[in-house]
Amino acid sequence: MFSGKRFVTSGIAEKVPLLLQVIMWDMIDTMDEPKDYLQVFDLSEENGKQKIVHSQEQPEYEKECLFETGTPFLCQKIFCHRRCDTFNNAI
Repeated sequence: MFSGKRFVTSGIAEKVPLLLQVIMWDMIDTMDEPKDYLQVFDLSEENGKQKIVHSQEQPEYEKECLFETGTPFLCQKIFCHRRCDTFNNAI
């Protein structure tokens, strides 16, 4: 479902370090569960580390990733969706 070309918005390209973008795409790619059209990433800081909670609604799924990064922490929610008409992906 999330194969093919991948796109990011200009806001993501400007504000989200490439390392975090790659990690989020990898979290989608390595899911064992069937993938919903909408993937949600909740980014925060925990104990001096970057935390990413990846989730979807159907089927219910949640995975947490905690790691050190050399960049400032990002605290925001990012949505990745599969466009139904073209099958392009966007973060």
